Amino acid sequence: MKNLLEKLTNAAAMLIAVAAAIPAHAGQLDGRWAATVEQAGILVPFRLDISTVGDQVVGTLYNGQDKETTTSASISDGKIELNFEHYLTSIKATVKDGELDGVVQTTARRIRLTAQSGDGDGASNKKGYDAEPTPAAGGNPFHAKRYIAPTTKEAANVPSIDGVWEIPHESPKGEKAWRLIVKQSGAEISATVLRVDGDTGALTGGWQNGKFVASHFDGARPGVIELTPQSDGSLQVVLEAPPRTGTMVAYRPEMARAKGLPEPSNYMTHTSPRDPNEVFAFSFPDTAGKIESNEDAKFKGKVVLAIVTGTWCPNCHDEAQYLVQLYAKYHDRGLEIVALDFEDPEQQASLQRVNAFVKQYHVPYTYLIAGAPEEMWDKVPQLVNLNTWPATVFIGRDGRVKGVHSGFAGPASGVYHTELVQEFTSTIERLLGEQSEPATSPAVQ
Repeated sequence: MKNLLEKLTNAAAMLIAVAAAIPAHAGQLDGRWAATVEQAGILVPFRLDISTVGDQVVGTLYNGQDKETTTSASISDGKIELNFEHYLTSIKATVKDGELDGVVQTTARRIRLTAQSGDGDGASNKKGYDAEPTPAAGGNPFHAKRYIAPTTKEAANVPSIDGVWEIPHESPKGEKAWRLIVKQSGAEISATVLRVDGDTGALTGGWQNGKFVASHFDGARPGVIELTPQSDGSLQVVLEAPPRTGTMVAYRPEMARAKGLPEPSNYMTHTSPRDPNEVFAFSFPDTAGKIESNEDAKFKGKVVLAIVTGTWCPNCHDEAQYLVQLYAKYHDRGLEIVALDFEDPEQQASLQRVNAFVKQYHVPYTYLIAGAPEEMWDKVPQLVNLNTWPATVFIGRDGRVKGVHSGFAGPASGVYHTELVQEFTSTIERLLGEQSEPATSPAVQ
């Protein structure tokens, strides 16, 4: 009997030890959460999904229909950590009373480049550089509670704001207007502001208290937008995208033209080559330190997309996913893609974010580390009014620039994303169809 009791006691101890090794809240946190992050005094609501399969934990953020999943995640002792290393963003929270409290930490900074001054050389371009403040070192307050679906009752007399609007706005980059694209279904909307750099991501929400309110956070670019219909057919727009906020007015394009307001920038003419007869030259190390240049055999006689980019730039994340598709479709026909990546100085030693970015999006094309953002004009002196992230340089088989597309309109931009895809496709196919002898390039400056 004594031996039996000892065996039962030992078995119970083993079960307790096994149970203790299982994260206390694994599986219990699965599902959809209504989360918020507070930045610069602005509370930004967003959707967070958590799922566990065995000991694997996955967190998912949303940019409209697009998803951003964690590169690593864990739940242990009532604490959860969700890492999005391709943004250098993490969510760390403690489970308490069925809710999550913690912080969102990120080291990604927001860069603003103003309109270039001078005659287009690198030195004059430097006058247009400005960097916005980095997020707080301690992180931004985070809270989440279980998502509860709203009642299906439709709000009465919801006005229609579906479609394209224009927002008069003079930006430091020389823009005179932005676009506002709204997709509406009853009382629900998805909206984005499209600038020359690209869009703000898909802010989603709906009608409440006489206005539309929508928000967004996908690991970067948190923001809230309020759209209030006015009696004259315009919209009052309150855009809260930390650390900037502002109240503006949006008009239908026909109303804007009737008022004599300028149109938004042309994405294909905003940036241009300094000399169309000049070969686009580059020579930078890849992520392993190997120098690659336009003179290498892999680029000679090929159609090349050279992408001025940075992994701190949300629109560059959007474009990379599309570039992967283009590479798969056209590489065998003679297309090469090369990223000219400009990273924060503190990232250039470890390349932590770059390596996570390349892994997360399965980037197959050449990825070169060109320098820090403020060195862009020195390292890419052949372009005039280069002040957007990203910028896509179309290079023909002769090595010369055939066009530059500023920014990237992601899927949230609706018809403008469709137009971009058509433009990229037609340009690439036209250049692939051209045959010409490669030109001799000058020494890289």
